[in-house]
Amino acid sequence: MKTTAVIGEAALDVAACLERVRQRDEEAARLLLHHLYPLVLKLVRAHLPRRTSEEDLTQIVFMKIFANLNQYSGTVPLEHWVSRITINACLNQLRVEKVRPELRWSDLSEEESYVLQCLSSTDEDAHPDHHYASKELVEKLLASLSTEDRLIIQLLHIQGHSIEEIKKITGWKGPLIKVRAFRARNKLRSHLAKLLPQEQR
Repeated sequence: MKTTAVIGEAALDVAACLERVRQRDEEAARLLLHHLYPLVLKLVRAHLPRRTSEEDLTQIVFMKIFANLNQYSGTVPLEHWVSRITINACLNQLRVEKVRPELRWSDLSEEESYVLQCLSSTDEDAHPDHHYASKELVEKLLASLSTEDRLIIQLLHIQGHSIEEIKKITGWKGPLIKVRAFRARNKLRSHLAKLLPQEQR
């Protein structure tokens, strides 16, 4: 059965397109890039390191895709294979940046401090006016995690992917995903507790 994808009004035969790309057909490479671009861009935006541009990382991903196309066996959907390359490129860039700062109470803005106090003292959500501060606080807390822990929290709890979906995206085994998620949540709780003023712990 042929694998096809719709581009505009025309259906792309992915297998035939891949074969043409391997034979250095530039038009086929352009069609394949056009087909894969939305997927790659979505993943890059979801896992973009702070000091890397979206455009640069997307270009890096496509360079890796085309450089390793001969390694694609066809045993899994092309989109799954591309997702793994994209996620790994994001993880590698995160490692290069080494974004693991030690976050302190004094680093928080007034709004972030308010959100943290709400989280620690009540079961109620912060006021809607503070949703931006909540997002900023989450990003700062995630930055304190390792690249793998940060990825698992984003995929599982922020983007809402299932364990099965994460297996396809990352290539990790189910039990490993569950263990990493458990440990990452514990680390987040620990980082959150350390941020609280002494009298609120």
